[in-house]
Amino acid sequence: MNTGTFQSALRRLACVFALSALSTLASAATPALRDGMAQELQAQGMPGAVWSTLIDDTISADAAGARDVRSGAPMQAGDRVHVGSVAKTLLATGVLRLITQGKLALDAPVGPLLPGIEFDNPWAATDPIRIRHLLDHTAGLDDVRFSQAFTLVPREDTPLRNAFEGRGPLRVRSRPGARHSYSNTGYTLLGMVIERLTGARYETYLDAHLLAPLRMHDSTFAFTTQDGERADPRLAMGHFENGATHAAVPSYIRPAGQFTTTATDMARLARFLMSDGRIDGVPFIDAALLRAMGEPLATEAADAGLRVGYGLGLSTRDRHGAVGRCHGGSTVGYRAMLCLFPREQRAFFVAVNADIEGVDYGRLDKRLIEALGLPPLPTQGAAAKPANLDVWEGIYIPAPNRFASLELLDTTLNFVRVTGDGDALRFAPFQSGELVLHPVGDHLLRAPDRTLASHALVTTRDGRRAISTGLQTYERAPLARMMLLWASLIAGLAGCAWLLGSRLIALLRRRTARHRAVLIPFAGTLALLLPIPFFYRQSFLQLGDLTLASALLATVTALWPLTLLAGLIVALRSRPWSARPALDAIAMAAVLQWTCVLAWWGLVPLRMWG
Repeated sequence: MNTGTFQSALRRLACVFALSALSTLASAATPALRDGMAQELQAQGMPGAVWSTLIDDTISADAAGARDVRSGAPMQAGDRVHVGSVAKTLLATGVLRLITQGKLALDAPVGPLLPGIEFDNPWAATDPIRIRHLLDHTAGLDDVRFSQAFTLVPREDTPLRNAFEGRGPLRVRSRPGARHSYSNTGYTLLGMVIERLTGARYETYLDAHLLAPLRMHDSTFAFTTQDGERADPRLAMGHFENGATHAAVPSYIRPAGQFTTTATDMARLARFLMSDGRIDGVPFIDAALLRAMGEPLATEAADAGLRVGYGLGLSTRDRHGAVGRCHGGSTVGYRAMLCLFPREQRAFFVAVNADIEGVDYGRLDKRLIEALGLPPLPTQGAAAKPANLDVWEGIYIPAPNRFASLELLDTTLNFVRVTGDGDALRFAPFQSGELVLHPVGDHLLRAPDRTLASHALVTTRDGRRAISTGLQTYERAPLARMMLLWASLIAGLAGCAWLLGSRLIALLRRRTARHRAVLIPFAGTLALLLPIPFFYRQSFLQLGDLTLASALLATVTALWPLTLLAGLIVALRSRPWSARPALDAIAMAAVLQWTCVLAWWGLVPLRMWG
């Protein structure tokens, strides 16, 4: 045996021992990880979870808790689960396959591909919506309407175009490509693009031409559910608060969130996404496209140097001391997370069969990140500091906000107050905790619990100031405008409190004969409570459907301003005036002006269907 042959044999033997040791380490770590995950589930009142890890090409899958609290049956590692918006990563991968095949271009305008869809795009002449924008959530489209997401009308074979019929043009609210704004609508359009190019339902095409080559044989884009004649016996039940169960239902926007899989299949997907794009040595997806997944491109934040953000179906996520390319998701009774760490060739996937408000799902992510044994990353330190930080002080509002129908609420109640703090900025959202952001480079700042820069200071083309997290942009709003909106809100709420409170006291004192002018607006305001018991009796998934509850809500909100106006007219004609009627008239005027503001922003009458 020559020296080269001997050295080669030694290397092969070392590899065998290394793989054996790695396998032993993985199997030894599994019980500890399982115990830790089970503790997290129990501590937070979650029924069950499945997860997988990928470490140097070795896949480990496991489970803990219950697959259905009604039977107490334990969750198994091979159980099938729903993943919600993690489906977007799969759909994006299918689009990249079409691009690799030359059937589609990343920068192709969407309009010619979907002639039945009309866009209201003020920037269309220079910036039409392109395939890349849909993949990156930078098309400027609304996320989704109530009637598209909360509905029991669609069936599993309802055409995707039905989600948009009779709804008018899709309004583009920010210049395509400039800002990230999460949009289920965008990914539904991508499903329609796939169907137009292939001539088949997107589920059928992707199952055959994406999942089969990836050997994800336990996964499907097709609709699956837990109850009924077509129930999948391997699909774990979904849960909500207090152990309430709920089977999956079909959706208008299914390309954005319909996918059934197993933990092992998701690890196979992760392994491919971190590869060179070949399957059995044959190119399947261009490696450059795979590397671009998770890389934000050409947005205002990316141009300012911010690395966190969204690109081609994944987002660069900085959590628990690790920077990965991830996608989370939630759907009926489920939460899920997929995270890849390409540099280390490691990944994890987790799905919890519960969608419960107030639960810290990130604690499960942290356990899995620790199990991957990722090397620590150096924290991005201070560099050239942005000049004149004090000029960035002010009130900032989401621009655009995620749901167009809730723009007024986000503007008035989801604002951020930014103030100077020496060489840092205090970033104080009204609805969450304050952050102290320290400069780490020109136009970049970092939150204390992040490794990379977390915020970018942006000056728009027309000179406006904005602050972006990569996934949400906040634009500075004129203080006078905000003061008017807040004053309108406070006056309206105070007026409602006066009308209800004073009249209830009068009724209790049996003084109904006096101040009759307020009776009509009192009844109109009190009537706003009438739909509540009807909503309580129906499924929350019918919020966007035309039901007795939603019809009653639209009716009472439409009549509300009229009752206020009628009461105010009666009050103004009444003589003589005293302090009490004057206060009643002021209250009615205060609420009436608020209803006018609500009507201007499309919230009165409140019609949740269509």
